[in-house]
Amino acid sequence: MLKIGSYNELVVERMVDFGLYLNKKPDEVLLPLKYVPENTRPGDTLRVFVYTDSEDRPVATTLEPKAVVGEFAYLIVKDVASFGAFMDWGLEKDLLVPLNQQQDRMKAGKHYVVKVCLDETTGRVYGTNRITHNCDKNPKDLSEGENVDLLIYGITKIGIMAVVNNRYSGLLYRSEVYASVSIGEKTTGYISRIREDGKIDLTLKSPGYQSISGSGAGILETLKKRGGFIPCHDKSSPDEIRRVFSMSKKEFKKAIGGLYKAGSIRITDKGIQIP
Repeated sequence: MLKIGSYNELVVERMVDFGLYLNKKPDEVLLPLKYVPENTRPGDTLRVFVYTDSEDRPVATTLEPKAVVGEFAYLIVKDVASFGAFMDWGLEKDLLVPLNQQQDRMKAGKHYVVKVCLDETTGRVYGTNRITHNCDKNPKDLSEGENVDLLIYGITKIGIMAVVNNRYSGLLYRSEVYASVSIGEKTTGYISRIREDGKIDLTLKSPGYQSISGSGAGILETLKKRGGFIPCHDKSSPDEIRRVFSMSKKEFKKAIGGLYKAGSIRITDKGIQIP
C-alpha cells in the first residue's frame, strides 16, 4: 500500500513515453520522466517520495522534501490566497497551509515552523503551524535529564516554545535562557521536568554536575580570552554575570566555587583570575 506523504520503496512495473509506472495496480503511481534516474529498467526498485498532484492523483518524485508527514520544518511562504498559504518545501508542488491551520495569518516572504500532515480522508498532504495543538501530548518515552533535539517555534511572555525530538512541545523559561535564540533555530537541550499533565519543561544546560562542569569550562575559556582576569565575583549583579558569561548568578557561583576548590581560579574582592 502506498504511503502518501512519505518515502516508498517501489518496483518499476512499466515504462511509458512520459515516465515510469511504479507498483502494481490498483496502487500504481507515475514517476514523471524528468525524475527518472538514468538507465532505470522494469524490475528495478526506486526510493521515491509519494504525494498527490493538483487533481489528487498519487505521483512520485525523486526530489527530497524538507519534511515528510509527521515532521516539522522551517519554511518560507511563497504566496498567499484567501484559503491558505503556499510554502516552499522543496518540491514542484508547494505545501498548502489552509487558513484554518494558521496560528496567525501568514504573510508572503516570511518563514514559519510548519508540521507536515496527511488528511486520511482525501489523501492530501497539507501543513499546519498550529504547532502546540499538533504535538504528541503523551511524552512516555522521555525522561528528566535526557538530551533532546529542539526546534524553536514560538516566543511568548513566559518563555520559548520548542518542538522536542520532532514530536513533542516543550517550554524553555526565559529565566533559563542566557543566550539569544530565534524561531526556526535548531539546537540541543535537556528535559528539566515532565509535569503530571504531560507538559515538558526544558533547559539548555545539562542538569546537575555535568552542567556545572560545562559552566566552569566556559568561565575558564572566557577568562583566557580576557587575559586571565574578569571583574566579576559572587557579589556582582545577575545582569552583569549574564552579560559576561551567559548564565544565571546561581550557576555562576556554583561554577566558580568548584573552580576555586580545584585550584583553577582565585577569587578576590575585585574579581576572578587564573593563578
